Amino acid sequence: MEVLLFGGTAEGRELARWLLDQKIPTLVCVATDYGETLLPAGAEAHVGRMDRGEMEALMTARPFTHVVDATHPYAVEVTANIKTAAEGAGLPLLRLVRQSDGEDLCHKAENMAGAAYMLERLPGNVLLTTGSKELDAFAKPGLVERCYPRVLPTLDSLDRCLKLGFSPKNIICMQGPFSKELNVALLKQYDIKTLVTKDTGGYGGFREKTEAAREAGCALLVVERPRAETGLTLEEIQDRLKEAQA
Repeated sequence: MEVLLFGGTAEGRELARWLLDQKIPTLVCVATDYGETLLPAGAEAHVGRMDRGEMEALMTARPFTHVVDATHPYAVEVTANIKTAAEGAGLPLLRLVRQSDGEDLCHKAENMAGAAYMLERLPGNVLLTTGSKELDAFAKPGLVERCYPRVLPTLDSLDRCLKLGFSPKNIICMQGPFSKELNVALLKQYDIKTLVTKDTGGYGGFREKTEAAREAGCALLVVERPRAETGLTLEEIQDRLKEAQA
């Protein structure tokens, strides 16, 4: 038995750790060198972004028995490529889906452009926790000056923020996970009136953000998931792999 795991998320790393403990040979695919540093000690990694053809080539390069897609719920194109590649390689695919942690007491937007449109009509400073790849929509005159993007502490993330016009004094480079208490402290420190997040579920720190926004008395703006997904929880995937190993 050998697993090809497309990770990059907290639950993907948790699954990688479990596979190591179970002594199941596993190759974990991450997009960046920074992502590799977050993997559990001893995990074998493949670093670099791949297109569908490269994924399929990797799947057939070793005697993998299972492919697990534990990529981010908003990485729709990556998930589609993994699915097509696994079908082409003739390998079973398990999709790890985060459980939505929906919050009713908040604003909701279908996408980043919709969120930016709403923010232009909401007052005060904005904490953006959507990631550096999702900042373009907010880089508008009159809005960008009010935004405080919280991004990973990498040169790529910082460079992207600066090129889009976010003020250096507004850029917060930090690695999560973030507790409710730390979120509250940031909201108060920067006098944030609206916190923008994705519905990332429990592993993505969504609950800590909603609780912090409530305690700090600021609005919450949630960018909803691109589409409903079917898949398995972390525990269900572990059970499936245990059955296959038996």
